[in-house]
Amino acid sequence: MKHTHADEHHGHDAGKPHGTSSRKGNIIIAGLTSGHGIFHWFIQSFFVLLPEVESAFNLSKVGVGAISTTRETISGLVTLPGGILADALRRHWGLILALCMAGFGVGWLIVGQSSSFAILIVGVAIVSIAASMWHLPAMASLSHHYSHRRATALSFHGIGGNIGDAISPVVTGFLLGFLAWREILSIYAVVPLFISFLVYWVFKDIGKTKIKHSDGDETTWSNQTRKVLKDPLIWGITLVSGIRGMAFIALITFLPSYFTSDLGMSNLARGAHFGLLVAVGIVSTPFMGYLSDRIGRKLVLIPGMIFLSITLCLLALYGEGVSLIILLALLGTFFYSDQPILTAAALDIVGSGVATTTLGALSFVRFLLSALSPIIAGVLYDNYSMDYVFFYVAALMLVGAFLLSLLPLRPPTSSVKGHH
Repeated sequence: MKHTHADEHHGHDAGKPHGTSSRKGNIIIAGLTSGHGIFHWFIQSFFVLLPEVESAFNLSKVGVGAISTTRETISGLVTLPGGILADALRRHWGLILALCMAGFGVGWLIVGQSSSFAILIVGVAIVSIAASMWHLPAMASLSHHYSHRRATALSFHGIGGNIGDAISPVVTGFLLGFLAWREILSIYAVVPLFISFLVYWVFKDIGKTKIKHSDGDETTWSNQTRKVLKDPLIWGITLVSGIRGMAFIALITFLPSYFTSDLGMSNLARGAHFGLLVAVGIVSTPFMGYLSDRIGRKLVLIPGMIFLSITLCLLALYGEGVSLIILLALLGTFFYSDQPILTAAALDIVGSGVATTTLGALSFVRFLLSALSPIIAGVLYDNYSMDYVFFYVAALMLVGAFLLSLLPLRPPTSSVKGHH
C-alpha cells in the first residue's frame, strides 16, 4: 500500500487526533468521556442500591444475580446487530447517542417507579439497550479520531466512567440516609433526559468524518464486515474479553451484599468501600492504556490479570478491616483498566469503517458469556460463602490470562501503519 508524504507526516504526528482538528478532537473526547461518566454513575449507583432492591422484593442471591444476568443478556443481544446498524448509519451517530441518553433516563425512571420485580426487569432491559448502543459509536469515534493513541484515548473515555463509578457510590450511600432507593433513582433519571438535547447538539456531526479504508481491494463496508467476522484473532480477543466480563460482573454484583450482609457496613461505608475500588482506577486506567500503546497489549494485560487473580484470593482470606481497604485499592489498579486495552487490541486489527461492527461482535460474545456468571456466583454465595465467589472470579482471571498468552496480538504501532 502506498503512503503519501502527508500520510508519513501524520504518522509521526501521533499525538494529534486523526481526521479532525485538535480543538474538535478535544471536544469529542471531553464530551464522550462526560457522557460515559453519566452512564456509569447510574449503573454503579444501582449496584450500591442492590441490597435495598433485594430487601424490597425479598430476593435470594440468585435473584439478585438474575438482575445482572438480564442486563448482560439484553446487552449481548443488542450489541452485534447494533454494531452493524451503527456502522450502516454512521452519519447519524449524533442522533443515536442522543436517543441512547434519553432512553437511559426513561429506563431508570421505570426502575425507580417499579411496583413489581417484572417491571423492574423491564426498566433494567431498557437501560441495558441504551448503555450498550451508546458505547458502540462513542468508542468507534475515538478509535478513528485517535488511531495513533487508541488505547490511551479509550482509557481516557474509561476515566469518565471511573469518575462516575468512584463518586456515585459515596453520594448514593449518603443519600440513602435521607431518601428511599426508588426516590434516588427517580431523581437521577431526570438528568439524562435533559442532557440528551445537549448530546445531539454537540455530536450531530461526529460520524460524518470521511474514512480512508486500509484495504485497497476491499473498500466496501459489507466486504470489510465479512472479513472482520471471519478473523479468528478477533474472536480470540472476544473470548478473553468475555471471560474477563464474567469475572467483572460476578464481583461487582455481590460486593455490596458482602459489605452489608457479611461485614455489617453502614450505607455510607458500603458506598465508600465500593467507590475506592474504582477511585484508584482513575489514575491507573490512562497510565495502563498509555503503557500498552508503548510496550504492547499483552505485556500489560497478562501480568495485570494474574495480579488481579492473586489479589482476589487474598480478599477471600483477608477480606475485612484494614486489609480489605488495602486489597480493594490494589484490585482497583487494574480491575477497570483491562477492558479498554482489550478493546484497543481488537481495533488494532480492523479498519475504522467497521469499528462499531467489531465492537458489537466483541460486546455480543462478552455479554452472552457474562450472562450466566451472576447466577453462578449467586449459587456459590447462597450455598457456600462470598469467599467462593472470590475464588471463582480469581480462576476466571487466570483462564483469561492463559488464553491471551496464546494469541498473536499485533503491536499497537501497526495501527499507525495500516490506517493511512
